[in-house]
Amino acid sequence: MLRTSARAAVSLAVLTALAGGIAMPSLAATPSPQPATLRAPVPRHRGPAAGHNDYADATFARPLAEGLTAFYARDFHAAQAAFERALLVVPDNTLAISFLNAAAAQQPGALDVLTNVEEDAATGSPRNVVNHVRLGFSYLFQSIAGRDRTQDARDEFNAATALDPDGAAAHVALGIMRFNERSANRSKSEMLAALASDPNNVLAREYLGELYQSDLHDPQRGLTLEIDVPNLVPGYADIDFHIASLLYDLKQYELAAKFARSGLTTDVGHVGEAGLHGYTLLAQIDIDQRRLDEAKRVLAEAIDAGIDTIYARTLLAKIKNGDYDTASGNHVVSEPVTPSPTPR
Repeated sequence: MLRTSARAAVSLAVLTALAGGIAMPSLAATPSPQPATLRAPVPRHRGPAAGHNDYADATFARPLAEGLTAFYARDFHAAQAAFERALLVVPDNTLAISFLNAAAAQQPGALDVLTNVEEDAATGSPRNVVNHVRLGFSYLFQSIAGRDRTQDARDEFNAATALDPDGAAAHVALGIMRFNERSANRSKSEMLAALASDPNNVLAREYLGELYQSDLHDPQRGLTLEIDVPNLVPGYADIDFHIASLLYDLKQYELAAKFARSGLTTDVGHVGEAGLHGYTLLAQIDIDQRRLDEAKRVLAEAIDAGIDTIYARTLLAKIKNGDYDTASGNHVVSEPVTPSPTPR
């Protein structure tokens, strides 16, 4: 499901829309959020010994997959409804919560409606951990939309951890906040705490993988955390992009190109990082392998599609100027903007 110089927190798609790049549906088309009373009272614990895996539950995985397909096709109305259905099965799954908010943020007024519902739920059931987590994520997305609710979000996540110290969802959310504050060690600690109780938490793996790549300079370790995520969530296009970036750092160019193309294929609406930056990553891979004609073709395709055009034109100009004729290209992958299924 959403970066600025390290990723946004919620879904890049959200960020793009908030930046004014997407034509929004009418408010009348906004689906009503599911009643808070339908949520489970508390999330179930996911101990490593039990090997719990949300994504192995077909009643959760099916609507999640439908939501991702709709989201990447820019059908945000259908996506929001699908993520709501998924969350009725696993109410504290952070990937689904993030994409729920990302889809709502793409529709005028829908995020406000969702936040109001979450506030009512948290007020009505103050000891419900899920309610605090869901409200905290909505506040994070509100901040991305231009209203600074970061302290409110932190308060909700702290309330959740006070009620359930081992709950993975709140630790992931706090880790995202630390990530956005560029506090790498504290973010890492929160993500590790989340993985201790939920080893298949996709957002924890994804953010921790990025921390190892960007701050800890250990892309191999980052890759081990992320490489299995496509098996858990096959339709999550942005994880393909992140894996491609890690493989590029490791100079595994052919495999990196395979994942980058997979992300582009899945993100048909060019909503997330895969769709917005996959072309220029592929071009950089070609440049480093001295396949300049192929790089020019990919960059021209990006420009024709209106995707990442500034960076694409910059690379194309460098190729035409002969900057890469004798020296290997530098790894410069433009970064997505800011909202995300993890508030960045």
